[in-house]
Amino acid sequence: MTALRLRARLRRRRSAMRAFLTGEALGGLVLMGAAAAGLIIANSPLATTYFNVLKAYVGPLSLLHWINDGLMAVFFLIVGLEVKRELVDGQLSTWPRRILPGLAALGGMVVPALIYVAITRDTPEALRGWATPAATDIAFTLGILALLGRRVPISLKIFVTALAIVDDLGAVLIIALFYTAELALPWLAASAAVLAALVALNRFKVMALWPYLLGAAVLWVCVLMSGVHATLAGVAAALTIPLTPSPAKPDASGSPLHRLEHGLHPWSAFLVVPVFGFANAGVPLGGLPADALFAPVTLGVAMGLFLGKQIGVFAFTWLAVRLRWADCPEDANWAQVYGASILCGVGFTMSLFIGLLAFPASPVLQGEVKLGVLTGSLLSAVLGAAVLAQACRAQARALARTAPATGA
Repeated sequence: MTALRLRARLRRRRSAMRAFLTGEALGGLVLMGAAAAGLIIANSPLATTYFNVLKAYVGPLSLLHWINDGLMAVFFLIVGLEVKRELVDGQLSTWPRRILPGLAALGGMVVPALIYVAITRDTPEALRGWATPAATDIAFTLGILALLGRRVPISLKIFVTALAIVDDLGAVLIIALFYTAELALPWLAASAAVLAALVALNRFKVMALWPYLLGAAVLWVCVLMSGVHATLAGVAAALTIPLTPSPAKPDASGSPLHRLEHGLHPWSAFLVVPVFGFANAGVPLGGLPADALFAPVTLGVAMGLFLGKQIGVFAFTWLAVRLRWADCPEDANWAQVYGASILCGVGFTMSLFIGLLAFPASPVLQGEVKLGVLTGSLLSAVLGAAVLAQACRAQARALARTAPATGA
């Protein structure tokens, strides 16, 4: 009976992971279209209307502010739910599982930041953007993997997903520690009180979702007024949502965390993130200086994503396997791992988000950030997809050659 229960539990985990990968992949394709639309409109006769609408105020905030601080709080809530689920009952639930994606994510954050600093070291005002190339866009990356089809081993997709989740957690910590404005202590105390109330709800095993959602909304207002970036309220609230490990049905009949994630994920993947991409990918290329492509910020972000990510992720992965701290993803060879490492340089959503936080008062530097993110992400997407596709074809040919001998 114990063995049957274990197999059933593993099947549920694989099913949940496959559903997650499918949703993220489709969301990534929608995000690609939304970002492309934003870029095209920003360089069309509709550009003036596009930017005026984003600058228009709706209540106390501009529409762009509502998108970046309000709507993106839903995205960060999903990030927090994914992190908790994976740490408690998923691909990151044990230390052996955490080692490989954890070290790969660390390399993918440290090396890009070092490359950015090396390129911008002579431009003091640009150094504040050091964390911009440190993040991987999980939706974009899985969208590209989806385009490559079933030739990509599922273990490699899971590895990239776990890496990106750890990456997101690192990005959240970076935002909290390095991109926080001047603090308003009374509002910060109020935020702590609301968060404590949410923790108490969890401790008293309150399983209804509405008290947590109401508390999350109040927490968002308090965090917004405190000077800490408001989207972090989403992550903090997510960590208080109750999770029952391995529910029989990870849907509406499951634990509150599974129900909330199941309900919110389509809205995040197909509305929140594409709207953010559409609103922030609009770079008026004609309005940038002629040398903008070679500006320190642009080069630092682009090279951090394109070179730093592939070097950091692959080197730290290779080192972890070489030292026997972890195993290479099952059924994947090193050429495929290298292709996936290049794809990790697609840093669209979180990189744009951090870059905009780094230079809130400089439209020129924000434009260079966007140009760098688009350039680095595009280079990583094209080369990563090409390398991974070639590696998968080579593996398929090798398996085809050995198949007759194996059958004999």
